[in-house]
Amino acid sequence: MNRQPWVLKNNQLTLFCHIQPGAAQEQLSGLYDNCLKIQLKTPPVEGKANKALITFIAKLCETSKSQVSIQRGLSGRRKTLIIKNITEIPDKIINLSKQ
Repeated sequence: MNRQPWVLKNNQLTLFCHIQPGAAQEQLSGLYDNCLKIQLKTPPVEGKANKALITFIAKLCETSKSQVSIQRGLSGRRKTLIIKNITEIPDKIINLSKQ
């Protein structure tokens, strides 16, 4: 399977992610099984990691948190995120595919 871990269509970016909560640092750490691997310091307790993920992605994409939503995977490590009103993929994400 050779798909990218994102789809940009009609000013909407879909990201396919693998989340590692409770990590030592918050970062976009690479690709994992055709997904963006994102490490978060926040533990997966009472939705706190999901809130931290939305904050992290909003900052990465330079948009507001209200533009970011979790479409699939609220309780798992695999998540599908939607970012609305975005016209281009952030360089940090594109550069992962070149590694």
